[in-house]
Amino acid sequence: MALQKYILVFIITAAIFATAFYVATRLDSRRLADIRATQESVSIDILSSETQFALLGNLDCKTISENPILSTELNSLASRLSVAEENLGATNAEVIRLKKQYSLLQIKDYILMQQVSQKCNLKPVFVLYFYSNQGNCSECGPAGDVLTYLRTQYPGLRVYSFDYNLDLSAVRTLISLRGLQGQLPALVINDRPPVYGFKTFEEIQTLIPELKTLSTTTAATSTKQR
Repeated sequence: MALQKYILVFIITAAIFATAFYVATRLDSRRLADIRATQESVSIDILSSETQFALLGNLDCKTISENPILSTELNSLASRLSVAEENLGATNAEVIRLKKQYSLLQIKDYILMQQVSQKCNLKPVFVLYFYSNQGNCSECGPAGDVLTYLRTQYPGLRVYSFDYNLDLSAVRTLISLRGLQGQLPALVINDRPPVYGFKTFEEIQTLIPELKTLSTTTAATSTKQR
């Protein structure tokens, strides 16, 4: 009787574990399918955006000044990558690969906008934001939220976000050129010396006096369109 009892307990326990494993596997498969769909969509967007770079570089200044130049695509990619990172984790190989592609796309946009600015005598405001998501930067999350809100208030603002620890030579070169010392979060505003630590919305407005001109320009454009 005791042996039968142990066997019965073993069968019930095995059935519970098998059921739990099956449910977990189904959920993981569904989650992975969603992530793969996101990855494919991101890859297509990246290819499309890279093609746009070649096209935009040959446009005249009037056309370029009326075009946000990939800002919509970059924001969309950032949102999708954030979802992928939350589901798969920051150390997932696919997430890292997509983050590298996105970082390169941002650098391309940054270089293109600098060239456009010189060619067309524009004065855009650039902000390079460096962060870490390895759990060693408690202020990085709030700092990113402030910059996201700032960008909604100033559509002409160019904010580029980079994972400081990303193993990508182009990002390492950018970090070296801007003289970053490893303290995070860090902001580089229009090629000026880095600013470290969390900054409130009001503090960033003070750090970027050019925003007043940017805001006035936006308002003037809206008035003309009316």
